[in-house]
Amino acid sequence: MSSRRPVIGIATQTLPAVPGERQACWLMGRSYIEELRKVGAVPWVIPLVPHDPDTLQEIFNRLDGVFITGGVDVDPSRYGEPKTELCGTTDTDRDAVEIALLKHALAAKLPVLAVCRGIQILNVTCGGTLYQDVHAQVPAALKHDFFPTPDRPSRKYLAHDITVKAGSRMRNILGDTVVPVNSMHHQAIKDLAPRLAATAFAPDGIIEGVEGTDDQYLVAVQWHPEELTETQPGMARLFTTFAQAASAA
Repeated sequence: MSSRRPVIGIATQTLPAVPGERQACWLMGRSYIEELRKVGAVPWVIPLVPHDPDTLQEIFNRLDGVFITGGVDVDPSRYGEPKTELCGTTDTDRDAVEIALLKHALAAKLPVLAVCRGIQILNVTCGGTLYQDVHAQVPAALKHDFFPTPDRPSRKYLAHDITVKAGSRMRNILGDTVVPVNSMHHQAIKDLAPRLAATAFAPDGIIEGVEGTDDQYLVAVQWHPEELTETQPGMARLFTTFAQAASAA
């Protein structure tokens, strides 16, 4: 195993310009960066330049792993559906860059960890589809959209349990078959992509975790483990095992 710290690519998200106040920006949440740094990884924040594939490829070639984070909705055109009023804000440049980044990682067998929106764009990249809004399209679904508000600002609120499939990589990492998780999403996997295996589920059947069907480190969850690493050892292990796999890549 190399002693060099693994370099992990993270695509950014567009912050639109405000005339007279700021130009358009690319940004990424601090907690994602901090969790990678804490496990010894070097985060590489990737600009959204889908019009410059040569620059993107130069970045991709230097990565040891890929971390796909939460964010805005995936544009339904990416999975062959028209965008309805159920879908929220999208970022077409982010979609394009993350799909290219994931295709590179899958082809090169780089370790991949994806959270929240990340599990969704991974599924879409691999040929799956999404619910544009769980509440509207799955009438029996639990409430999944516990987004922080001024009255309830915590991102650590444990909204429901998940059940983890025995014998899965996810089960080995999390260390239990029933795990409480936070929940800050209104979209979710509808049709699972062929190269992915569902290994964690909410009580209503919504897919909460997937992994690859081969030996590549390919793990994705619908919740936000970066908010729970200090209270749940299994959440911290998602990052440590990811960094270890990237170090060995």
